[in-house]
Amino acid sequence: MKAKKLTGEKAVEYVEDGMIIGLGTGSTAYYAIKKVGEMVRNGFKIKAVPTSKETAKLAAEEGIDLVELADVESLDLTIDGADEVDPYFNLIKGGGGALLREKIVASATEKLIIVVDESKLVNHLGAFHLPVELTPFSWQYTQRMIEKFNCSSKIRKIDGEIYLTDNGNYILDCDFVKIEDPLKISLELNKLPGVVENGIFAEMAELIVVGYNDDHIEVLDNE
Repeated sequence: MKAKKLTGEKAVEYVEDGMIIGLGTGSTAYYAIKKVGEMVRNGFKIKAVPTSKETAKLAAEEGIDLVELADVESLDLTIDGADEVDPYFNLIKGGGGALLREKIVASATEKLIIVVDESKLVNHLGAFHLPVELTPFSWQYTQRMIEKFNCSSKIRKIDGEIYLTDNGNYILDCDFVKIEDPLKISLELNKLPGVVENGIFAEMAELIVVGYNDDHIEVLDNE
């Protein structure tokens, strides 16, 4: 828990007065949001676009000025978490269910900063299930099409009920075991009718801030 706090707060060091930023969703992003709130209370003028209703609620409680992505040209930076990070800065995201909004916000940002603890660093993507957001209409058909990519899958449920994203869609958690070409798989999945978006974030992250169990922080730069 301490590593997550240190990592989230380290990422906020890149936030400057007057910026418009994206705020991610998840346990590590939580600490970044709390730190941004502290900056705002100390007089910094910062506006933010949240990636989920959960994040919007927390940011509002922290006094952060929230804006709609549609009302700004771009974001100076975005701070978000990830479920897996490979050596080439490819990510799997979406464990918290906000992958569609997270990817839209990430695509609009000048600098995507990912905050993770060391357990999220992997040699290749795929050990963590890949979330794929689906339209509810005939989702079982879409599932069959996805499983032709040599994966198994199950619909995400909470307390026995199918989980609904903030966008009113379903999530299919797909087990690939090993994803050899993340960008290719991402593009191919998104071609399928019924697929809204998937949790592979390929060639998007610029900085990875990693927290270790011994409380030291490492910043990886994708140059």
